[in-house]
Amino acid sequence: MQRGGCVYMMTNRYHTVLYTGVTSDLFKRVRQHKDRVHPNSFTARYRLFKLVYYEGFSTIVEAIAREKQIKAGSRGQKERLINKMNPKWKDLFEEVKMW
Repeated sequence: MQRGGCVYMMTNRYHTVLYTGVTSDLFKRVRQHKDRVHPNSFTARYRLFKLVYYEGFSTIVEAIAREKQIKAGSRGQKERLINKMNPKWKDLFEEVKMW
């Protein structure tokens, strides 16, 4: 059985830092970031609690490939992706809860 995956981006209050990640359970992973389950992690150190972008895929392999593609891009390219999906950069976590 294949399991799907998601690529997501988190940011801080002032949108100065972006983090791109991949997961098979978006709700659970974002909750971990928000709760700072791993206090020494990049997202905890830079207080990245706001989910501003995500894409779903039918397999985790596809999600990992997309994550690598996004990470290879510039900050400007990442901002364009976010602006296309979420122009106000609102926290999409509530939307994911319903997913």
